[in-house]
Amino acid sequence: MIKIIVVASVETSKYVYRNESITPLSPFEVKVGVYNNESEGILSSISIVYLGEDEPQSVPTVEISWKPLHGTGIQEGYLVLYWTDDSKETAASKVSINGNVTAKNITGLKANTLYFATVRAYNTGGTGPPSAPVNITTKKSPNITWTVTNSKICLNWEHVKTMENESEVLGYNIFYRQHRQSKTHILETNNTSAELLVPFEEDYLIEIRTVRDGGDGSSSEEIKITKMSSKFLFSEYYCLA
Repeated sequence: MIKIIVVASVETSKYVYRNESITPLSPFEVKVGVYNNESEGILSSISIVYLGEDEPQSVPTVEISWKPLHGTGIQEGYLVLYWTDDSKETAASKVSINGNVTAKNITGLKANTLYFATVRAYNTGGTGPPSAPVNITTKKSPNITWTVTNSKICLNWEHVKTMENESEVLGYNIFYRQHRQSKTHILETNNTSAELLVPFEEDYLIEIRTVRDGGDGSSSEEIKITKMSSKFLFSEYYCLA
């Protein structure tokens, strides 16, 4: 079935097609052309575009860190308590950290949810007072789409919107590596699209992270682009964004 989409604005260089009835990662053959009041122009060569993945099935993870507590007693560790905005601190989940560790990844959280967390030090004498609560909002990963050839990967993703209490997103870091290689390459961009000029000798693993004043921020799920997908494309290729 051939579907024609008309984009009226001449300034537009990107179009997002949504269809929840189609299986994620299904390939589409796409051509792009121009038109005016007189007629239609010449179409581009065919490109294969893959439908974006479903929402991540894995649950969000956040990292909580704190300054070490220096006291006279023998310190055994810390206790992290966390709870959602619609529950009470008395019903908080607890994670115990032994030793002088000052950071902990908390897993098993709900997406798009406001959490509160406090930290307490403990030793053989008991548990100390809690720190002031901090709030953390988990996010849904941005949807990523891509097109490929045997020497190029074109990526597009949704702009990440910040909360009122968060610093502004300044750009994005794209982390990519070959599936069987440990060396990771990083591409910085201020846009919501990027082109990776890479030889398609192996599957690629790609992750996109926001950049804020303090460094890397929220991250997408890691996606895998297989080398087999490049065999469906013609050598002449036009990026769609």
